[in-house]
Amino acid sequence: MRKAVIFFLLTLSCFGAMGESKIWRKGYTFLNLLEDYHIPLKLYYNLSAEDKELTAEIYAGVQYQILRNKNGQLIQALIPIGEDVQIHIYKQGINYFLIFTPIKYFQKSHTLALEVQNSPHQDIFEQSKDLGLANEFLNTYKSSINFKREVIKGDKLAILYERKYRFGEAFGIPNIQATLMQTNKTPNYLIAYNDRYYNLLGKEVAGFLLQMPLSQVYITSRFSQARKHPVLKKVIRPHFGIDLRARVGTTVRSAGSGKVVSAGNKGGYGKAIEISHEGGLRTLYAHLSSIDKKIKVGSYVKQGQIIGKSGNTGISSGPHLHFGLYKNNRPLNPLGSIKTTRSELKGKDKATYLVYAQKQKALLDDELEKLTSNNTSATTQGKLNKSEPLKDFNPSENR
Repeated sequence: MRKAVIFFLLTLSCFGAMGESKIWRKGYTFLNLLEDYHIPLKLYYNLSAEDKELTAEIYAGVQYQILRNKNGQLIQALIPIGEDVQIHIYKQGINYFLIFTPIKYFQKSHTLALEVQNSPHQDIFEQSKDLGLANEFLNTYKSSINFKREVIKGDKLAILYERKYRFGEAFGIPNIQATLMQTNKTPNYLIAYNDRYYNLLGKEVAGFLLQMPLSQVYITSRFSQARKHPVLKKVIRPHFGIDLRARVGTTVRSAGSGKVVSAGNKGGYGKAIEISHEGGLRTLYAHLSSIDKKIKVGSYVKQGQIIGKSGNTGISSGPHLHFGLYKNNRPLNPLGSIKTTRSELKGKDKATYLVYAQKQKALLDDELEKLTSNNTSATTQGKLNKSEPLKDFNPSENR
């Protein structure tokens, strides 16, 4: 917790300073922030091309912190980009400086077990008050369970997950490590392993399938998360996506079906398109030379549909396509989600997984036993009709 409030402790050395927590608005840019607080724009223009590109990663809805003096001048700001690195703006004397620093947070393990009364999504949200957890649970089972038809009142579920906390509040999206969902009293286990979900036999539960946006693929820069250099002790910049070599005018296609959420200039990314897909996924196509005239905000596209042409717009070292993938605004490696068939663990990897899966299964079973033995509120609301279907509930109403 001490780490989480480190920013606010800075106020002790700034007499009369006032800290604020704000929400990044849709359409708001890093340059808008500098203009609003009368910070010289050279703070942005003096950045390297890579750092300018990173400022375009600030997404609408993210919570950021600012510290102002008694005259209203901004003296510090912390703006997250992703879950591991943030932009730190600070004033020293009459000058402003910008650095990238690791995000300070603490992580806590949680368990949740309940008996379904209305729907898994609604019940998880009502008991945990964590909408992110409810959404992530549905996304985990989206390709294997029809919640409306297969789950009945009285079915039970259990979740093992981790949550990050920053400034005393939940931060980012929960990391579900293992989960159990009964369907008509039949258990369905999913275990997270190497960033994918497998059943107890080591078979992957197929998730969202993407395709490459270019017909010919040559990767010039791979995905990387922010990390601290082991010797220099400074933050090594992340690269949220992959760069694909492409001549200006090369056809770019949508990696999946979805809804266009932005199409136009996006700071250092130049002309760019963002498409929202099922399961909280979003793809980004940047440095385009042109955007197809059919691509408008709110329009729907099919997987493989032409959306634009590659180019060299924005802050770019040469013609290429920057392809990004995000899940609930968390950057993911696109290469990890582009696959055509279900995979199955083999050899030593499978043997290791099977041992791990049984340990996770035991923990989930233990949570269900506690649920029954403690006679929780979910099981004290009268005798349940075991064949009663769920109420008609639309999860999107709570998203």
